[in-house]
Amino acid sequence: MPNLVASPAPWNAARRLLPAALRSLAIAFGGVSLTYAQTNPPTTLTLAQATVLALKNHPQIAAAQNLEYAANQKVIEQRAAYYPAIFGEITGTQGYDNSRIGAGDLSASRLFNRQGDGLQINQFVTDFGRTKNLVSSSRLQAQAASQATLATRYGVLLAVNQAFYEVLQAQAFINVANETIKARQTVFDQVSAMAKAQLKSQLDVSFAQVNLSEAQLLLIRSQDTLKRAYADLSRSLGEDQQTEYQPVDDAASPPAPPSPDTLIDQAIRDRPELAQYRLQLEAARKFELAERDLQHPVVSAIAVGGAMPYINEAGVPKEYDGVGVNVSIPIFTGHLYQARQSEAHFEMLVQTEQLRNLKQQVERDVRASWAAAATAYQRMPVTEELVKEARLAFNLAQGRYQIGLASIVEVTQAQLNLTQAEIENVSAIYDYKNTYAALQYTIGALR
Repeated sequence: MPNLVASPAPWNAARRLLPAALRSLAIAFGGVSLTYAQTNPPTTLTLAQATVLALKNHPQIAAAQNLEYAANQKVIEQRAAYYPAIFGEITGTQGYDNSRIGAGDLSASRLFNRQGDGLQINQFVTDFGRTKNLVSSSRLQAQAASQATLATRYGVLLAVNQAFYEVLQAQAFINVANETIKARQTVFDQVSAMAKAQLKSQLDVSFAQVNLSEAQLLLIRSQDTLKRAYADLSRSLGEDQQTEYQPVDDAASPPAPPSPDTLIDQAIRDRPELAQYRLQLEAARKFELAERDLQHPVVSAIAVGGAMPYINEAGVPKEYDGVGVNVSIPIFTGHLYQARQSEAHFEMLVQTEQLRNLKQQVERDVRASWAAAATAYQRMPVTEELVKEARLAFNLAQGRYQIGLASIVEVTQAQLNLTQAEIENVSAIYDYKNTYAALQYTIGALR
């Protein structure tokens, strides 16, 4: 766990010269300079290792896989209609001899005491295509669930990439803050020594102190950012307990392609969300056909057989068997089947428009991600040059100040410009890594 280690700072004498607000700030810091340290070296973690951990542990992936397994069971459920259904039956009855059922049903079966054991076999023969379409629809839905699992994996991997680079960026900001504190502490010490020798005024000491305090605040904010970045990284890895890894950036991101047009074609082909919606649309079409086939007859067969070890009716055989065929023809169902077919048709149209909408969204995402990545890539050499120029300007301003040709304001402004340039450079580097990962995600290439 990162902590703050205190080391004495030689600016207590100048504290009484600060305004009241700065004096309160100095009291809050306790008259010390802040540096970032870690008590125990963290476990190193590459992006490839983080990917493996996330795919293994993340609950969203486990949930998507279970939904996929459930969808596969739907195929078995629909396909079961093709197989015979066999039931074992044991029946015992007791009734008044020679009496008949007189109310509650149209059956006129005689009642007598008996006990029998047997089997009943029901076999679906045909429904003229409905079951076939239901099986096809459920199979397509299972394939769509597989694509949904893949899309979940890609989403998790994007979050891992973003959190991974977020930690690296926060650590780079801490390094910038520590170097800034070190540089500004040196300037403050020099100005304080010159003020004691009556070569500079106490106003210069105050300016230097303000600059040093701003650097200390930058470090505190950077440490807070790092803590939140660690929390995001643990969440993206699907870990129940937070572990403060030390990310190791062992892969360089290539430059963005010169045009997004080919990327759009790749995204339309490879994005699992689009594949999922295509399969769902085909499943909806098959289901519409199945609902249409409700108006066809259904042919089924039934066979029974068994024995009655005990019966109190003389002359009745101890064994029995029978076979029957049933044809169910829908004649009038109160427009139920027509309404179900229309409902399925409209749901298929919904799937069609949702697929079209997703294609448009994917195209927009690819163009936006490509623009962001291209811009971030262009920023990197500019910010590198900016750091060089800002460092040169600071060195010149510091030299001019020491020989009395520049004011402390010029030095502090140069320090501020250098810090901002270093922050911009760090941001440009990791902004490009993040935007490049997002671009890979939008085209379905993030593995």
